Amino acid sequence: MAVVGDPRWYAVYVRSRHEKKVHQTFHEMHLNSFLPLLETWRQWSDRKKKVSEPLFRGYVFINIDLHKDRIAVLDTEGVVKFIGIGRNPSEIGQKDIDWLRRLVREPEAIGRTVSSLPAGQKVKVIAGPFKDFEGVVVKQGRDTRLVVFFDSIMQGVEISIYPHLLMPIPGNQ
Repeated sequence: MAVVGDPRWYAVYVRSRHEKKVHQTFHEMHLNSFLPLLETWRQWSDRKKKVSEPLFRGYVFINIDLHKDRIAVLDTEGVVKFIGIGRNPSEIGQKDIDWLRRLVREPEAIGRTVSSLPAGQKVKVIAGPFKDFEGVVVKQGRDTRLVVFFDSIMQGVEISIYPHLLMPIPGNQ
């Protein structure tokens, strides 16, 4: 349980395609927020352009004192609700936020092929920029990928990593 005056991380669900606007509004309100963005190429009929898109569509992370700032956050245009169970927002650990920050600094790792470990095998990263994070190997067609799942927002991210950087977690297949 958060102590009054002690800011914690939460996720808010926002209207479709309002992530950047809500993040900017939070900044203008002097609220500490985080919107993990990835640069991708978009193709239109007349051009191709590099654009920044949210890693998790519909989510913005915010570090607030829930008792003090909850109403201001919910009254922000574009915010739908806090992510949580019932009316209680789920706190997101600093470790998860730090991991997301590291992940967006390594965008080439997202969504690429990884290893020959069996699908469903739980693994721990033993070296590299994602050291100490755990995930599950999943199989998609002929490719095998590692998915790191964030329980607090019920979302996962596929990353690419060399197989020698993974250590199977015994008894978790």
